[in-house]
Amino acid sequence: MAPKRTSTSVAPAMSQATIKKLVADSVAAALEAQAATMANANNTNRNTGQSGTPVAIKYSYKEFMRCQPFNFKCTKGAVGLIRWVERIESVFLCSYYTEDYKVKFATGTLTEKALCWWNSFAQPIGIEEAYKITWSEFKQLLIKKYCPRTEIKKMEDEFYNLTVKGNDLKTYVRRF
Repeated sequence: MAPKRTSTSVAPAMSQATIKKLVADSVAAALEAQAATMANANNTNRNTGQSGTPVAIKYSYKEFMRCQPFNFKCTKGAVGLIRWVERIESVFLCSYYTEDYKVKFATGTLTEKALCWWNSFAQPIGIEEAYKITWSEFKQLLIKKYCPRTEIKKMEDEFYNLTVKGNDLKTYVRRF
């Protein structure tokens, strides 16, 4: 087996323009990946039988909870919401949940302030009517409530003003 090559050179310093381009490229790639995930989540034909027709699978809440979805209590702002949605959607994708169970099961993981928000939304229209909204509509309601534009702007500003400490690109990339 050939010996592995090792480098003893120090990583060159990065300019602010290079860092901004790296950040912009990473954000664009993440957005594309999220769009692809959402497109797959909305594709009802991925779970088909031999005849090519969709197979409806009925799961219980107990099976859903066995997949260990995260609880959402709204204490970590937009980042917490994004992580919660990603985890819930990964459970949905792995288990092929039908649309009519997604909101019902996901709301079972809401706690504290998020649960109070859901109850105040569902009470006037009735819980059964509230469960009839689509997963996409539910996510939009959560985003409207827990991701105000001011918080998103603050996070963007903080991200764009990051600096590389010690000009070590590997450490910088691992950090984010």
